[in-house]
Amino acid sequence: MHEQKIIRRYQLEMTGAFILYALVLVLSLNVSKHLPDGIGRTLLMVSPMVPFLFVVWAIVRQIRRADEYCRLQSLEAIAIAAAITAGLTFTYGFLEIAGFPRLSMFTVWPVMGGVWCVIAVVRRWTER
Repeated sequence: MHEQKIIRRYQLEMTGAFILYALVLVLSLNVSKHLPDGIGRTLLMVSPMVPFLFVVWAIVRQIRRADEYCRLQSLEAIAIAAAITAGLTFTYGFLEIAGFPRLSMFTVWPVMGGVWCVIAVVRRWTER
């Protein structure tokens, strides 16, 4: 039961943080269309990162609530995902020099998240 309360708490914190992030994101994108280039528009465009700090806060709180084994598993998974993502992004950087199309930095997180998910699936499959 205790684990269910922890999971529910995390879901509430993360959902609230993402809703706030999405609201600020939509607002900033809509308002920025009508602003001239400059510091004001730049600050408005990065303003969604302020509520994103609540996402970070929710993740940190969840990891701190977890037991030592879960923390170790999480750290191992994120470290492996980061290493694989670094290898992939460096490889693609060299391919860009060779003429491949440039990719936005927005592609890095989906790659890392995807690798992280694959690690989780493989771990569940191998630890049966």
